[in-house]
Amino acid sequence: MRGGMNSILEVHQLVKKFGDFTAVNGISFDIKEGEIFSLLGPNGAGKTTTLSVLSTLLEPTSGDATIDGYSVLTEPMGIRRCIGVVPQEIALYDDLSARENLAFWGQMYDLSGKVLKDRIDEVLQQIGLADKANQRIKTYSGGMKRRVNIGVGLLHRPRLLFMDEPTVGIDPQSRRAILDAIKALNQQGMTVLYTTHYMEEAQEISDRVGIIDHGELIALGTQAELTRQVGENETLILHINELDDPQLLCDRLQTLSGVVNAEQTNHDINLVTVEASNILAQVVSISNEMHIKIHSVDIHEPNLETVFLNLTGRALRD
Repeated sequence: MRGGMNSILEVHQLVKKFGDFTAVNGISFDIKEGEIFSLLGPNGAGKTTTLSVLSTLLEPTSGDATIDGYSVLTEPMGIRRCIGVVPQEIALYDDLSARENLAFWGQMYDLSGKVLKDRIDEVLQQIGLADKANQRIKTYSGGMKRRVNIGVGLLHRPRLLFMDEPTVGIDPQSRRAILDAIKALNQQGMTVLYTTHYMEEAQEISDRVGIIDHGELIALGTQAELTRQVGENETLILHINELDDPQLLCDRLQTLSGVVNAEQTNHDINLVTVEASNILAQVVSISNEMHIKIHSVDIHEPNLETVFLNLTGRALRD
C-alpha cells in the first residue's frame, strides 16, 4: 500500500432498501488514501448497490458516506468530481473508435482542447491500446472493450476509482492485463475500490478486503487478519492408491502430534495441521510402513475461500 493513513472514503451504517428487500444492511468501512480495497462476495451480495450509492446514482435509505469530505446525501456534485466509475456494463459507442469514445466522455468531464488530447494519449498508454486507438469499438474483443471502459473512468484523474467486477466474462489474457493495469495505477498513487466474486483476484491485488454477504459486511481486514480468524492451520491432502484402504491410514495419522483433524473422502485423506511440511516426512514413513502408496500430496494454506466458508457455512461460488 502506497498511501498515508488518511481515509478518502468513510461509510457509516449504510442501508439501501428496495421496497421490502434490503440490498445493503448497515455496512460501515473506510478506505485509506493509496489503498486497493476489495469488496468480495457472491452475486447478489450487495456489491453493485453499494457502489451505486457511493457514486450518487442511488440515494441511501439511511446512513451516510463521505468521499474526500463530501457527503453522498448533500454534496453529490463534489463526489462526482473526485471519483471515476468503471461499471459492470460496457458503456461505449460501438461505431466510434476508442479515441473518439474517450474524447466524447472527456467532454462530459469538462475536458477540452490540448488537455483532453494529452489525457487521451496518456490513458491509451495506460490501458495498453495506443496502437489500436483508431479502430472502431465493434471490432474489439470483450477484454479490450473493458480496458477502454477503464480508460473512461481515468480521464479526469479521479482521486478514487470504483471498479465493479471489471473482469467478468472475459478471456484470461485480458483479465491479466486488467489486474496488472490496476496494480500499476495503484503504484502511481490511485486509490481503488474493487468489487469481485473471484477470491483469487481479491487475494492478488488488495491491501484490505471486506467480505459482503446478504447485504452485510461479515468480515473486514488484511488477508493475514482474515485468515487468522479461521486459525493458522494448513490442510495436507494425500491422494492414495485406489486399491488401498485409506481409513486405516487416516486413523493412524490422526494420532500424530500436530494433526488437528484427519478425515477421509473417497481416496483422499485431509489432514488439518499447524504446519504441514513438519509432518510430511512422518506421514510418508507411516504410509510406507503400512504398505499404502501415496500418489501425490497437496498443501492448502488458509485463504479467503476458507474464511468465507467458515463464516457462512458455504463456498463463495454457491
